[in-house]
Amino acid sequence: MTRIGRSSTDQTRAYLRAEGLAKIYRGRAEEVAVFRDLGLEVERGEMVAIVGASGAGKSTLLHLLGGLDRPSAGGVILGEFDMVKAADVDLTRFRNRKIGFVFQFHHLLPEFSALENVMMPLLIGGVGRREAQGRAQDLLQLVGLAPRAAHRPGELSGGEQQRVALARALARSPALLLADEPTGNLDERTGEEVQALIHHLHRAEGLTSVLVTHNQRLAATCDRVLHLESGRLRETRA
Repeated sequence: MTRIGRSSTDQTRAYLRAEGLAKIYRGRAEEVAVFRDLGLEVERGEMVAIVGASGAGKSTLLHLLGGLDRPSAGGVILGEFDMVKAADVDLTRFRNRKIGFVFQFHHLLPEFSALENVMMPLLIGGVGRREAQGRAQDLLQLVGLAPRAAHRPGELSGGEQQRVALARALARSPALLLADEPTGNLDERTGEEVQALIHHLHRAEGLTSVLVTHNQRLAATCDRVLHLESGRLRETRA
């Protein structure tokens, strides 16, 4: 296995680690391996971009790193928590507390306001309504949408909706941000604004971030760029 990281000999620095990772889909006649024996290390505070052709398995890898799916083999460890060995209930609790997700499509709840959408993870996590509202208001302020807090998603532009999605992803102060094509559904100018916001939030919130993107400009601004091809990761920029 080739492990991709800043220093493959210094595992103590790796905050997010994938080791021997495999994802195989088995059908009646054949099996399809998205990747086998894949390794990855991401340091605390690092921002890493994963690029590659459509169908290469980028989103699948991100889902495995975030505990949204289970690998066919291998391990995923965030800090000291092994997401593969953990029971489902423990994984769900850990994921909801430690990992924030942003997708190409914002998946906001249309019947709720921007403020209520950002509050939702906090309320589900047992945070009191007043505290949840205060945290959500602070995050909307951080992403520049405080004046739009009472508006529902249908009353917001695409860029504004993605800003709300970013604020929601950070609601529970996660340690890890995973973003799957966060600017892919936006025009160039709005995409650049969201790109700048992601970098600002990464620094302001002290995040470790992994971004899947086709946006070369966004990838180039990250600490490292990894190319996923034929089930293998290779670093394209030191």
